[in-house]
Amino acid sequence: MSALLQVHDLCVAYGKVEVVHRAKLQLEEGSIVTVIGPNGAGKTTLLAAIMGMLPCRGRISYAGRDIARVEPEQRVGSGLCLVPERRELFAAMTVEDNLVLGAFHRYRKRDPGIAADFEQVYHLFPRLQERRRQLAGTLSGGERQMLALGRALMSRPRLLMLDEPSLGLAPLIVQEILGFVRRLRDEGVSILLVEQNARAALDSSDQGYVLETGEIALSGASAELAVDPRVQATYLGGATDED
Repeated sequence: MSALLQVHDLCVAYGKVEVVHRAKLQLEEGSIVTVIGPNGAGKTTLLAAIMGMLPCRGRISYAGRDIARVEPEQRVGSGLCLVPERRELFAAMTVEDNLVLGAFHRYRKRDPGIAADFEQVYHLFPRLQERRRQLAGTLSGGERQMLALGRALMSRPRLLMLDEPSLGLAPLIVQEILGFVRRLRDEGVSILLVEQNARAALDSSDQGYVLETGEIALSGASAELAVDPRVQATYLGGATDED
């Protein structure tokens, strides 16, 4: 595997307050990397900076290219895609129209593969096909998350960044959504997953980072982080089985 994303000494500030400080992160092609941490640690800010939505200092390299001066729309066109925490669906539009918007930049290029990608999204999320004429605002929480993922897939991402995909969902739906995420990885999409549900995130990922007060406090293989005493005590609600 090779590094698809490299973040080096990333600093992001709101005014004079630095929210992310000298963050370092690497994601290998074909892997799921998770970032866990408490509320306010800077996880969403980190994703927004990688997407080009916030000014930052440091270096962000995607697919071997420094993307510091690359606009967000161009990043999407190169295969970098973000599913935001609030999903940001168009509630008054149908499921199908939301999916169409996910491929907007491809329509402008007259990409002939769009129809096939509709079929792929509907194959992955059969409920979206059943509700394709339904307004997005009438969907359940789990269905909205499926639609947010499906819309992102319509852009043909190489790296998909997910901000709190389990937010507001029942435990069984969370497992279903994370199952879809693992399936996407198996189909060749690399994933950067930001999650407050640390146990589910570590169970679903290959590598993990712990972000605390804007700094990377721990990093390593997800299986190793899951049994780290500090992670156990702070994020998983107990000690390891060996203790």
